[in-house]
Amino acid sequence: MSKLKSGLIQMSLKASTDWSPEEIRDAMLEAHIPFIDQAGAAGVQVLCFQEVFTQPYFCPSQDARWYAAAEAIPDGHTIRLMREYAKKYNMVIIVPIYEEAMTGVYYNTAAVIDADGSYMGKYRKSHLPHVAGFWEKFFFKPGASGWPVFNTAYGKIGVYICYDRHFPEGWRALALNGAEIIYNPSATVAGLSQYLWELEQPASAAANGVFIAAINRVGTEAPWNIGEFYGSSYFVNPRGQIEAQASADQDELLIHEVDMDMVREVRDTWQFYRDRRPETYGVLTDLN
Repeated sequence: MSKLKSGLIQMSLKASTDWSPEEIRDAMLEAHIPFIDQAGAAGVQVLCFQEVFTQPYFCPSQDARWYAAAEAIPDGHTIRLMREYAKKYNMVIIVPIYEEAMTGVYYNTAAVIDADGSYMGKYRKSHLPHVAGFWEKFFFKPGASGWPVFNTAYGKIGVYICYDRHFPEGWRALALNGAEIIYNPSATVAGLSQYLWELEQPASAAANGVFIAAINRVGTEAPWNIGEFYGSSYFVNPRGQIEAQASADQDELLIHEVDMDMVREVRDTWQFYRDRRPETYGVLTDLN
């Protein structure tokens, strides 16, 4: 059997939003390092953090001061540090941060680092909400990454970020490109969409015959107080069954071993890929 040991880190904000973005980044990295060390000691092969993990979720504001939180990929401080930890523990690390592509152009991005510490590439969040409490288009440019799948030391990995999860097309594109496990780092608060947290991703896992790892942050973040980030990070298998889940309110490293052979087993049983009719779906992209 082909086993993959993976870890997800969910965390509350460890700094005041009055601090500078650099000070917040350093505090969040310091808080994550013990969990990274714990994952390495436990033999975790693939580790993922929450959306924009070095900062608060600042999108309830429209404050340009947060542009200073953006970092270069792969040459910024956070990616350089995570490359060291990936190499130290022979661990693939998915690193969701605020990316500065050039002055004035910023993305919500996840970089993927292979187990030898090499930078493999990145996925930029494709779908951006722009409603009260979630003014993401003020901070981010929509990504157009081409649905990359990263052939890491431990398997074929895709990334989808938070609000992306509401759009089924990306899950399917990643799976068609070869992804067998897809990570969805998020910043999701209790309220309107909480019931979807354990509905959409299990459904997408079943529809596409993939594992999905969903990561959410925890706690509240002043001064915005848009609601409580409810954690509940989890792994769901290609049958749509949640196999392991974190708490709703604690900083936590969730470690779970998934049976990657289940991808082939489920796909050979349901045959959704054989029975697809892509030649009939053109109208989906023709309609606006």
